[in-house]
Amino acid sequence: MLERTYRRRVPPQQAVTPELARHLTSASHDLGREVGVLIGRDGNVRNVIVGSARGLMLPDIGRLRGGTGRFRGLRLLHTRLRGSALNRDDLNDLVLLRLDLVAVIEVLEGGLPGQVEAAYLDPGSLAGGGNGDSAAEPFLRIRSRSVHDLDLDFQATIQALEREFARLARRTRGPKGAERVMAVGLRPEDAHFAETLELVRSAGVTLAGRMRQRRPRIHPRTVLGKGKLEELVLESMRCNATAAVFDIDLKPAQARAFEDLTGLKAVDRTQLILDIFAQRARSADGKLQVELAQLKYSLPRLTEKDEGLSRLTGGIGGRGPGETVMEIGRRRIRTRIRRLEKRVEHLSRQRELRRRRRRRQGLPVLSIIGYTNAGKSTLLNALTNSVVKAQDQLFMTLDPTSRRLRFPREGEVLITDTVGFIAELPQDLISAFRATLEELADANLLLHVIDAADPELDDKIRAVEMLLVDLDLNRIPLVKVLNKIDLLPPEQVNALCGRIGGLAVSATRRQGLAELVKTAEDRLSPPEAPGWDNRYARPF
Repeated sequence: MLERTYRRRVPPQQAVTPELARHLTSASHDLGREVGVLIGRDGNVRNVIVGSARGLMLPDIGRLRGGTGRFRGLRLLHTRLRGSALNRDDLNDLVLLRLDLVAVIEVLEGGLPGQVEAAYLDPGSLAGGGNGDSAAEPFLRIRSRSVHDLDLDFQATIQALEREFARLARRTRGPKGAERVMAVGLRPEDAHFAETLELVRSAGVTLAGRMRQRRPRIHPRTVLGKGKLEELVLESMRCNATAAVFDIDLKPAQARAFEDLTGLKAVDRTQLILDIFAQRARSADGKLQVELAQLKYSLPRLTEKDEGLSRLTGGIGGRGPGETVMEIGRRRIRTRIRRLEKRVEHLSRQRELRRRRRRRQGLPVLSIIGYTNAGKSTLLNALTNSVVKAQDQLFMTLDPTSRRLRFPREGEVLITDTVGFIAELPQDLISAFRATLEELADANLLLHVIDAADPELDDKIRAVEMLLVDLDLNRIPLVKVLNKIDLLPPEQVNALCGRIGGLAVSATRRQGLAELVKTAEDRLSPPEAPGWDNRYARPF
């Protein structure tokens, strides 16, 4: 009887026929279980589902169709042994899977169909941009005493719904080619979420919306709870978002489960930082190290999502029937990682040779470090009259830049601008950029640039100091530089300098630079300072 269900066909105008409803309720009555079907737009039955007496579990129904405002192209019809009301699971499936329609048919005594309740998504609930009644349901319900009385032109209704959703999505369309994302905050700290929003802006994507969830622990499978997932899907439909950016790192299984449930691309914090690094890399060294970090990140996330990846390859010498395409992909990635690691090792040796030459010349090295977007490149430009690209974005500088700086009294130093630090810097990035970070180990003095106007400067100072310890750079002498003092009143600047013990400067207005240069010269000029050789000192 269940196999014969696949022979049934529903006309495009009808949501369900009386014959199909009678067939499903009869099977459900005989089995004592709920029975459901997934029907395509062509009216053919795609799946027959047998559940328990209290519910049923939907199979994997694949990815969303392409196109703005499109639904899944499937409707769910199933029986209910007690009553005909749609429950929370039915409505969650409707929203999360973006089904065309969900309908429940009551099973009466003798296996006859009784009352019917159906629901579909309501574009009117999204048109207000989330400013309407938060208690209003995002779907429309239709209730009928029997299948015969169900008054719904299914084909015309779904076509009208998709046109309206597409119209709403076009209203929020951003710059051409820019992806629209939803920022999702799961950490309780507001500053951490604000930093994620800055990362999104620096990545060059359009921030379509934002959402926070505060719960004792993250859902182990889907990251968000069902209620928040439903809210996120509806909001992404309203603002035409195609991806969700999280302020935490996701496990590969969590990212896959989230994408399967919502149809949105999951981007975690590490992937977002890697994307920014890939955009910023200009030199061959930087591109090499970014590719290495990306491959290490993507290796555990390579999955058999596509059916084509499950096919076996033939050939003599294969183990068993052969390797899957996914296994070949993993092997190639591992081979590429080994090659890149060798090139990074070669790069590290080359940098060591250059550092030895500098040491033989007796030229001290002054390295500018600090949290990302603290103004390091702007300070380098102000000190050396350079034109290094500086912008109010995170990780604007990726490739190290070196310039010569002459002191007023005596001597000349090499001053280097480095990549900015960030809290919880991904380990793959630290490993990949080992050759670049090794430059800091040869510095005679570190200038720790701090954004004095940042309300979270204490946390960011601690983050930089922790990274210095992790990189074994805390042994190098350090001078704290409070930048952007032009954004603060003088009394607040004086209080910060007294509390933190740093020098106050404004790189954009060139304030305090003379005192900074004098302090650096005093710290480097004693004969016992490593690398300093007065024989090579030249007058300013």
